[in-house]
Amino acid sequence: MQRRDFQFELPPALIAQRPVTPRSASRLLAIDGASGALADLAFTDLPRLVRAGDLLVFNDTRVVPARLHATKDTGGAVELMLERVLAPRTVLVQVRASKPLRATHRLALPGGHEARLLERRGDLFVLELSAPALELFETWGETPLPPYIERAPEPEDQERYQTVYARAPGAVAAPTAGLHFDGALLQRLEAQGVGRAFVTLHVGAGTFQPLRSEDLDAHVMHPEYLEVPAATCEAIAATRAAGGRVVAVGTTVVRSLETAAGGAGGGARGEGGAGGAALGAGALAPFMGETRLFIRPGYRFRVIDALITNFHLPESTLLMLCAAFVGRETLLTAYAHAVQAGYRFFSYGDACFMTPAPGACVR
Repeated sequence: MQRRDFQFELPPALIAQRPVTPRSASRLLAIDGASGALADLAFTDLPRLVRAGDLLVFNDTRVVPARLHATKDTGGAVELMLERVLAPRTVLVQVRASKPLRATHRLALPGGHEARLLERRGDLFVLELSAPALELFETWGETPLPPYIERAPEPEDQERYQTVYARAPGAVAAPTAGLHFDGALLQRLEAQGVGRAFVTLHVGAGTFQPLRSEDLDAHVMHPEYLEVPAATCEAIAATRAAGGRVVAVGTTVVRSLETAAGGAGGGARGEGGAGGAALGAGALAPFMGETRLFIRPGYRFRVIDALITNFHLPESTLLMLCAAFVGRETLLTAYAHAVQAGYRFFSYGDACFMTPAPGACVR
């Protein structure tokens, strides 16, 4: 398939610049992958779409204030965007500067700290810091709003660009499907008998990078660190045994669970999908490590039965993952409906509830 197969027209006015209040006041488009039927709902209608015995799986990563301003020893201004913490004082970052960063440069950081360049890895840079990385970014960093939010971060973003259940610091972008959940909705779901489990995937800044190749087979995903604990694997096994469904809250949860089910970090481009060896859900096992799993049409899902996710960018890998689950034509039809109906798109936008197209899942 080609990148242009995932294009759609989106009026800029539909790109959400601020979150709704309260969190659960967003809209929800239900997409039935089997029939193509669409239903316009509110996110507070989610309890109508799940049932007692189902299991919601969340990503509990916590967003780090990942944007940091620095100064070269030559006086030039530099903006650092954290990609990943590699060691307590070593980070992988994106660098924005008027001139390239060189090994001879030392960077002055806020609070009297400094950084030095260790190596370059493609478009990214490895820096050694004079202070613990998470402490430094938490103290001096800015909330890393996505590039399509065309305003400076505001104090409200420190809370709203974070899920209410965020626990493990390390992400530089929010797992946005979870932003719609507030305490009241979580309590309703629990009272209904819907279970809850967690994975951790630290979303990297590469999630916003466009595909550079027209041919999907040539694209390699940026690596992201994830953990799928034994307790989550056990909860999924128990849910399946009792006849319940596994509902992924966000594409990061999908990639985490599918990686854990496929082994070896999921491969660079989604081995086990079209033409690959299909693994059953029983292959799910605890996992800690990196993934480069690229899920696109033809992939057969091993673990999930439904997906809650936001509306994604045209030609993005996240849109391709959704197309693999619900069907490309069904998805693009749903997106055209969402545009016509004025749904809000991207990180602070509205959400979808998707059930799979025939043949999308290994069962």
